[in-house]
Amino acid sequence: MSEFENNNNDNMSRRNSKRSEDDVRKFRESLKNGAKDINNPEALDEIIQFYFEHEKFDEALFYADRLLSFEPFSADAWQKKGMILNNLSKYNESLDCFDKAISMNPTDPETHINKGITLDNLNRTSEAMTSFNKALELEPAHEDALFHKAITLEKLGKFEDALSIFRYILQIDPDFIEVWYELGYCYDYLDKPEESIRCYEEHLERDPYNYNAWYNKGIVQNRIGQFAKAITSYEFALAIKEDFPAAWFNMGNAYANLGKLHEAIRCYTVTLQFEPNDISALHNLGNAYEELNDYEQAIKFYSTVIEISNKHHESYFGRGCCYDALGKIELALKEYQTAAEIVPDYAEYWYACGDSLYNLGKIDECIECYQKVLSLDPKDPEIWFDIGDTLFEQGKFEEALKHLNECIKLDPKFAPAYFSRGQVLLSMNAKEEASNNFFIAFNLVPEIKKDFERIFPFLINDPFFLRLLKK
Repeated sequence: MSEFENNNNDNMSRRNSKRSEDDVRKFRESLKNGAKDINNPEALDEIIQFYFEHEKFDEALFYADRLLSFEPFSADAWQKKGMILNNLSKYNESLDCFDKAISMNPTDPETHINKGITLDNLNRTSEAMTSFNKALELEPAHEDALFHKAITLEKLGKFEDALSIFRYILQIDPDFIEVWYELGYCYDYLDKPEESIRCYEEHLERDPYNYNAWYNKGIVQNRIGQFAKAITSYEFALAIKEDFPAAWFNMGNAYANLGKLHEAIRCYTVTLQFEPNDISALHNLGNAYEELNDYEQAIKFYSTVIEISNKHHESYFGRGCCYDALGKIELALKEYQTAAEIVPDYAEYWYACGDSLYNLGKIDECIECYQKVLSLDPKDPEIWFDIGDTLFEQGKFEEALKHLNECIKLDPKFAPAYFSRGQVLLSMNAKEEASNNFFIAFNLVPEIKKDFERIFPFLINDPFFLRLLKK
């Protein structure tokens, strides 16, 4: 979700600490030396603020406890400790602190907001919504309450409701930077890519160094085919944060979509420098080398994926395609069969098994695989054709006609099916029906006439077919 999801440091982070690091160091030394002036709650508050801003939460917690030893009934001090504990992922302890703060000051909306954020971190979303709504009862236009309520709605998948709140916040404060980011996120999930990109751009005008926003913008651009623009967005993200493997990976995908495979390989390779066992990067490297016809290198990467995850069916299939291209049909068949065993309801794997078995001359087994494809995808005219054509080769003319007829029913412009049906009918001595099918095939794809002349040279001068060829 949003990069802002788990942050509940709104109260403290929006107030600039008056103390420098030297000041804080002096306070710490005074405390160690037992100086009495460090007992000043204002000074302790500044120390807590400083450490919180610098994300030194253990140190901040130490001084928060010190502050509470002097002000045990301070709702503000308990709230600070709760916020610190939340950032230390000690959520249940954090809730205890917020409850104490609320018992002392139930009308402070900030405490209800921060409690809601912690509840959201615990995935107790309905309770989180109750806390945000309580804050809004106390202050109906409280921007932070509205913002975090919308974040929780995003988490619940209620993007339209979240969108409505984010738009309302912008009416109050058009420069609420995080809202523009979240709008981009919502519009992306609502499949409104142009609006999503526009909102990310609005956010980036206000915060040009948010690498997540550049990255998300690139993801949306890539999804709608703006591959070159996506690459530019990823480059900006990487200029800000070079160690961002997801950006390297997706930039590789964008280059691959543009057919710039060597650039894609470079990006995937950098991804692996950060995450050596990234299966997607390794598999896509295999894909890229396969497309470059470097099958041995592709096999190497597919094999690495399989060593990491022996159920990665895509890599078995990819390795099979490489063996196929190298003429190693039996090895290819083994890979296709493994992929089909892992995902038995994926028609493409069974299709590849069938083609390999056909090339190995194992026709009965081939047809069994084709029938499996047919059961998974009965609306595919191609598989009806392949079964019909294969049955014709076996001399099973009636069965072949049945399958070829179904192919033509599904796709009336499937020229090879008419040609094969003509062959079947010719073999059955139905010369006139055969000629009608050849005629349709020639009209759909004139080049098929060459196949007829090659297969039936003895019919070229037959008066009946001579007229057909001239037409």
